[in-house]
Amino acid sequence: MKLKITVHGVAYEVDVEVLDAKDEMQGSAAPLPPVAPEPGAPPLAGRPAPPPPSAGPAPVSGDPGGVACPIAGTVLEVRCKPGDSVVQGQDLVIIEAMKMETTIAAPTAGKIKAVLVAAGDAVRESQTLVEFE
Repeated sequence: MKLKITVHGVAYEVDVEVLDAKDEMQGSAAPLPPVAPEPGAPPLAGRPAPPPPSAGPAPVSGDPGGVACPIAGTVLEVRCKPGDSVVQGQDLVIIEAMKMETTIAAPTAGKIKAVLVAAGDAVRESQTLVEFE
């Protein structure tokens, strides 16, 4: 059977094989017994799921007067320079991590004091990318 599935605006054609009941896994349909967590481990049940990633820029401020990198990756583009006046939410840096781009935005309006990275630089999580005056 062929199905057409659209994900984020991109259409995919998928071949799906329908199995008969005899082809399904044989065995008990009873649920598995609960497993006790290891001592000191945080409880998993009842913990809320993490929020889905947003499509917009990620305002990040790890240290006062600076903008920190939220994830380890590679700098693709720097969209500001020292002396620039920026508004809150303005794109400052684009990071690539695991084939995905993350736009780092200004957490507040202000003037750029220093840009500590350049395109092509490898960055680590929490590393300061841009400093404000």
